[in-house]
Amino acid sequence: MNPQSALSPAGPEAGSISHLFYFMLAVAVVVYILVVGALLLIIRRRRESDDDPRSPEREAVAARRIRLAVAVTVPVMFVLLAYDFAVGRGIGAMPTAPMLTVTVTGHRWWWQVDYEDPVPQNRVRTANEIHIPVGRPVRVKLLSHDVIHSFWVPNLAGKKDLIPGHHNELVIRADRPGIYRGQCAEFCGAQHANMAMLVIAEAPDQYDAWLARQRQPAPIPTDTLAVRVQSVLEGGSCAMCHSVASTRAAGGIGPDLTHVAGRRTIAAGTLANTTGNLAAWIVDPQTLKPGVDMPANALSSADLRALLAYLRTLR
Repeated sequence: MNPQSALSPAGPEAGSISHLFYFMLAVAVVVYILVVGALLLIIRRRRESDDDPRSPEREAVAARRIRLAVAVTVPVMFVLLAYDFAVGRGIGAMPTAPMLTVTVTGHRWWWQVDYEDPVPQNRVRTANEIHIPVGRPVRVKLLSHDVIHSFWVPNLAGKKDLIPGHHNELVIRADRPGIYRGQCAEFCGAQHANMAMLVIAEAPDQYDAWLARQRQPAPIPTDTLAVRVQSVLEGGSCAMCHSVASTRAAGGIGPDLTHVAGRRTIAAGTLANTTGNLAAWIVDPQTLKPGVDMPANALSSADLRALLAYLRTLR
C-alpha cells in the first residue's frame, strides 16, 4: 500500500495540489528569511545609533519601510491567491472525454460504491473499495445518507464534502498502479476515525477482469451447507440489512455481501478481512466498532461455521 500523503501524488489532481503546496512553502520560506533578516538589521542599527527613535527622521524612515513592506506583500498575496484559484478551477473542471462514473454514498460509518452502467444488469455495487483503471479519469459522484462526510484520497485528489440532499462530484485519476488509502475527513460521529476506504488502481485488463467478476452472482451452496446457510442467511436477521445476489437476502441498510470475500478489509478499514475477524465482527460488532448499526448475532457454533464457510466463497 502506498503511503497516505498528499505529498506523494499519484495523479494529476493530487500533483497540482502538491505543486501549490511547495510553491507556497517556498514563498513562505523566502518571506521568513527576509523578515528575520530585516529585524536583525534594524536591531543592529538601533544599537549602533544614538538617535532618538521618536525623531522625525527616524519616523520618516519607519514610514517608508512600512510602505515598502506593503508594496511587496500585497503583490505576493495576489500571486498566491491567483495560483490557488487556478489550481481549484483545474481540479474542478470535468474532462470532456467519456469517463467511468462511480457513485459513492457515505453512511455512518462506511462507504457504499455503485458503478454506473446504461445496462442495468451490468451495474455493480460494493463497499469501502473503489477499483479504477490506471490512466483513465473517473467521475466520482458524492452523496450522503445521513450526516456530512468528506471524501479524501490524498494521493489522488483533494477533499470534497458529501452533504445530505446535495450532489457533489470530483474527478480522480491514478497514473500508476497501487493501493491508495482514503478516509472521511469531516467529523461525522463516534467512529469517524474508522471510516476508511481503499482506492485500488489496476491495469485496464485487470480492472476489466475485476468488473466482470463483480457482475457474477454469488455461488449457490450445495448439500448440507446449502440448507444451513439458507436458514441462517435468508431466514435470519442478515437478510434484513444485507443483500447477496442469487439469494433471497435483499436488504439495503448494510453493505452488499455478494463478493465480500474479495475485499481486503471489513468494517470500513477497521479489520483485515480474515475468517477470524469476520467471525468476531458477526458475533459482536459493537465491541469492535461501538455505535455501528449492526447488532450482535447470537449464532450457534455450527451456524457460525456454516455462514463463515459460505461467506469465504463470495469472491
